[in-house]
Amino acid sequence: MTTPPLSTAPGTAHRVSTGSTTGTGSTTGTGSTTGTGSTTGTGSTTGTGSTTGTGTPSAPRPARAFGETSTGSFATIRPHLEITGELGDRYDEILTPAALEFLAELHDRFAGTRHDLLAARLQSRVHAANGRDPRFLPETAHIRNDPTWRVAGPGPGLQNRRVEITGPTDRKMAINALNSGANVWLADQEDATSPTWANVIEGQLTLADAIRGALTYDGPDGKAYRVTGAPSDRVDGARPGTTPTIVMRPRGWHLVEKNLTFVDRANRRMPASGSLVDFGLYAFHNAHRLIDQGSGPYFYLPKLESHLEARLWNDIFSHTEDHLDLGHGSIRATVLIETIQAAFEMEEILYELRDHCAGLNAGRWDYIFSIIKTFRARGRRFVLPDRREITMTVPFMRSYTELLVATCHRRGAYAIGGMSAFIPNRRDPAVTQRALEQVAADKRREARDGFDGTWVAHPDLIPTARAEFDAVLGDRPHQLERTREDVHVTAADLLDVASAGGQITEAGVRDNVRIALRYIESWLRGVGAAAIDNLMEDAATAEISRSQVWQWIHENSALADGRRIDAEWVAGLVTEEMAALPRTPGDRFDDALEVFRASALEPEFPTFLTVAAYARYL
Repeated sequence: MTTPPLSTAPGTAHRVSTGSTTGTGSTTGTGSTTGTGSTTGTGSTTGTGSTTGTGTPSAPRPARAFGETSTGSFATIRPHLEITGELGDRYDEILTPAALEFLAELHDRFAGTRHDLLAARLQSRVHAANGRDPRFLPETAHIRNDPTWRVAGPGPGLQNRRVEITGPTDRKMAINALNSGANVWLADQEDATSPTWANVIEGQLTLADAIRGALTYDGPDGKAYRVTGAPSDRVDGARPGTTPTIVMRPRGWHLVEKNLTFVDRANRRMPASGSLVDFGLYAFHNAHRLIDQGSGPYFYLPKLESHLEARLWNDIFSHTEDHLDLGHGSIRATVLIETIQAAFEMEEILYELRDHCAGLNAGRWDYIFSIIKTFRARGRRFVLPDRREITMTVPFMRSYTELLVATCHRRGAYAIGGMSAFIPNRRDPAVTQRALEQVAADKRREARDGFDGTWVAHPDLIPTARAEFDAVLGDRPHQLERTREDVHVTAADLLDVASAGGQITEAGVRDNVRIALRYIESWLRGVGAAAIDNLMEDAATAEISRSQVWQWIHENSALADGRRIDAEWVAGLVTEEMAALPRTPGDRFDDALEVFRASALEPEFPTFLTVAAYARYL
């Protein structure tokens, strides 16, 4: 079947005149960000005038084309992006001159603030290492204490989110998700996708084709995959033939796209931001068509660590809506609360994104990783037991999820539950039965706690998850009326990591070593979501595995049988586990071993294992 080419965005997107740009990513006009999340004036505006200290708009500035500067005595060049990766089939439909110009403008206006915020993250980690715990910010207490404000809420097609299926954006997995009967498909360009150049651009092609009704895939075995929507024999609430609303998750702020180089006004060259690339290409090519179809450009925002990072996203959304002639508020975002820092700023994050926010999600696996990473050198009270013992019912995790629900419903935002890692195995009924029981219990707890929807990782889990939410919601699309006034979570509750209890066992250490090696090997081959030992593993769960090993070694933690964990002993386990792995020609286990050693066995702790691995191996 011949796939029709993409159409470009309507017209040549117009240039906004919100002030000149004076540095890489910084702006001095409307809603500009000039430091670590700070803005000039007392709030941003979305018109064409600048804000000059009091929030009163000045007269509009004369229109200035993108790249034109007024820097006076020194010459600058036009900011632009250069493609350094190889161009595959149809890549030119995504990497059009107009799309690249839009990406360049996003980088010119916002990349500088991104760098500032990443530097602020580093400082926050230094504070945590030195004993300063996260806290509810006194300087934003007025936001938390103001009962009057609300978020925009769900956009068209997001009113019912009771079951969302997550997965990467390769063509086969996308078609399976679109045919699953879920309410929402989280089209994941982040943790479930290995960010190879092919996966990044071909994932954009997948999404564009899906939105245009042109997505097909013919497998190497001759099997044809086509989008038909929910199956006609499904009896769990999905209308036959319907497809889920798409919510795309771009990469986090910390990741770059090395196959695109941003050249700034001073002719400085740097890798493009993965976040801006993923978001920008998807919005540029698809926003108008999605709105015309009765949906919209919707996003999941991963790994935020502060409300200032949410403010940056809000500025980007407002700029994009202006640039692409979208109505204000057309873009909707659901923020993953998956760092301990963000857990203390949930209300502020909602407030910063209030014109664009649909809800928050309890990203449990990255949240656990964030706790280990933040407090990894703070002593034994922050040491967690075997991963399998860190359930959603341990006290500090209960505090996190209950605070999320109460915060969301107080502000009119949906609370979306997380993903149980258990997955069925169609060849093993016992494994499938165990998975269904585990998922049913997990979703029953979420629905009863007040969540408005949840995630699953496999189509066969949708009926189980939907049944638990149907039992609580009935015909209602949400339960926002449950404001959970009974919830009173303190900073001490969120930081009570010792409440997890449990033990560290040799089996738990071996599980972490084996899962990390197998997942990293899969990731290096370009597969970012991997079924391992009947659990769905992605980058977040691999991060837990390697960071626990690092922390246990660093703390010289004791096993349940009294033995101490040290680097020499773990190195022996790594050798044994490597020897037991099934090897095939062309596998990446040798490289995976090097990545694991660098991220789990060295004295220095890499903030993310994927950063160095991407730079070196992908």
